[in-house]
Amino acid sequence: MKLTLMFREYCSLCHKMREQLLPYQQEFGFELAVVDVDEDSLLEERYNELVPVLLDGETEICHWFLDEEKLRAYLSG
Repeated sequence: MKLTLMFREYCSLCHKMREQLLPYQQEFGFELAVVDVDEDSLLEERYNELVPVLLDGETEICHWFLDEEKLRAYLSG
């Protein structure tokens, strides 16, 4: 499984979510793609005020803060 974190380099919430995902990566073994929305005008337009956003494909798992309960349920299937 490969999850995507829509991210901004200057965003403290983004950095926090990326750090909080590390133990889940170790436990569940998913890949994490970190995408800077400021490098793509379409992504910036779509996710501008929502970052950080955690996605599985087009499915949003959570945004702004890591919803650990929702993530664990999602990863457990």
